[in-house]
Amino acid sequence: MNFSLRALYRGENSWDFLGVSRRVLTGSAIAVLVCVAAIFVRGLNLGIEFEGGGVWEIPASADVTTDDLADAASDAGMSDARVQRISGGEDIFRVRGELTANASAKSVVAELAKVARVDAETISTRAVSPSFGDEVAGKARRALIVFLILIALYLTLRFEWKMALGALIAVAHDVAVTVGIYAIFQFEISPATVVAFLTIMGYSLYDTIVVFDRVKDNERSLSAKSRMTYSDVANVSMNQVVMRSVNTSITSVLPVLSLLVVGSLAMGATSLQGFAIALLIGLIVGSYSSLFVAMPIVSKLKRRESHWAAQDQSSEILGQSNAIEDAAAVLAADRYDRSSPPRPRKKGRKR
Repeated sequence: MNFSLRALYRGENSWDFLGVSRRVLTGSAIAVLVCVAAIFVRGLNLGIEFEGGGVWEIPASADVTTDDLADAASDAGMSDARVQRISGGEDIFRVRGELTANASAKSVVAELAKVARVDAETISTRAVSPSFGDEVAGKARRALIVFLILIALYLTLRFEWKMALGALIAVAHDVAVTVGIYAIFQFEISPATVVAFLTIMGYSLYDTIVVFDRVKDNERSLSAKSRMTYSDVANVSMNQVVMRSVNTSITSVLPVLSLLVVGSLAMGATSLQGFAIALLIGLIVGSYSSLFVAMPIVSKLKRRESHWAAQDQSSEILGQSNAIEDAAAVLAADRYDRSSPPRPRKKGRKR
């Protein structure tokens, strides 16, 4: 398998995507299992919008630690106090927790200001009801169900049910891996993060549909006498669109990186951090799954059809081992034969 940048951009490379599909799918299954286990074992770090409670933001200083503030919050009567230091334009400490019956917001502010050695007026306070998070989660679930139903119907009508199933499995893979990474590293999940998860599904499907459309187009171009197997058609199609997928991923990742680096880290817009991280992970995982998860699953299902099973059997009997370059040449010839109009017969001269 020769690598050429020019061939890559022209869609003439010869990578055997399906040849490594078994190992890749095994690795993907292991990754999904690890991520799902992390979600159940470590749990998700839900934001204040979902859990409810109070949030206190305090200007950070070098001689104050998160443990100092956690002890101060507990002494003031706060239960399950969690403190994190957030870096950005101005470093701050964020304290989250719920007030007990014997505690008040004023006493918490006074105790935190005393330990942090700042004025009480510099500490910002806000309280959120857990009903808000329940409302957001409920709307997200309903949007997800409607989204999956509409996508399944569209892909079934536009292509076929096998491709709809492969696309939905790829979407589930992308969301599971992204949420699992959030569980492993305990990134905070906010309503903006939920929006990012829904955006990831749309991007993943876009990339997958591009691959499916090329496969269907090449499949229709085959002549009735063609001996190409479905694996040959899928491999040629993926090689033709891989650079398009890479270009789309790069142009999508760069703005997200700028949002994460410039907006979140440099300018201190920490509210964008969770959204940007979720999008960045989802874009990378979605580009991978469109080629290495969705299409291999569809190929396995399609090869069980009588026509393609016969093609596989015929290829094995004849001992054919078509290189991807040869399959691409055969496909191009079939496409030319089907698109070229028949030549008119020359009338013979009357004698």
